Amino acid sequence: MSVRRPTAKQPSTELDARYSSALQPRPGTADVTATDWDEARRRLEAAEIFWVATVRPGGGPHVTPVIAAWHDGVLYFSTGPGEQKARNLAHDARCALITGGNSLTEGFDLVVEGEAEPVADPAVLEEVVAAYERKYGAHITSAEGTFHGIGDAMRRGDAVLFAVAPVTAYGFGRDEGVYSHTRWGF
Repeated sequence: MSVRRPTAKQPSTELDARYSSALQPRPGTADVTATDWDEARRRLEAAEIFWVATVRPGGGPHVTPVIAAWHDGVLYFSTGPGEQKARNLAHDARCALITGGNSLTEGFDLVVEGEAEPVADPAVLEEVVAAYERKYGAHITSAEGTFHGIGDAMRRGDAVLFAVAPVTAYGFGRDEGVYSHTRWGF
């Protein structure tokens, strides 16, 4: 299966005023603006833990933490071929990857929605393994690392590498009582 890579053009960006403080400014707060995609992308690149949400065959949700790497406009994660999320994605490729913090008053959360496609191209797999190694360093490259051997597991097929090209993404910002909700369409 060939991974659909987004075009180089920027996604459409929209501030959702229904959930932003822009319509209800408080004294001393600046006007709320949409978050620039480049800033959101930098946050995706830096995030260490993501939560992947998939759909069970019966329609119920399944959510679990994963590590992921942003590479060439696509978010990648892996899992064992028999794990629940892999079985769910075989039935329904729609998913969301979520990252951020858990503070009420500060931080930035991101949701990337799309369809997960297994990566079959060995060249892409090698590029993504290298991206994982750059991002997670000793966690992957050291024999004592938490995820040591994940690259070899992907190469052997003991772990399936999935690519999620964003269809829609959302950013939820919180900064000293100012809230923003940005939507990006690809």
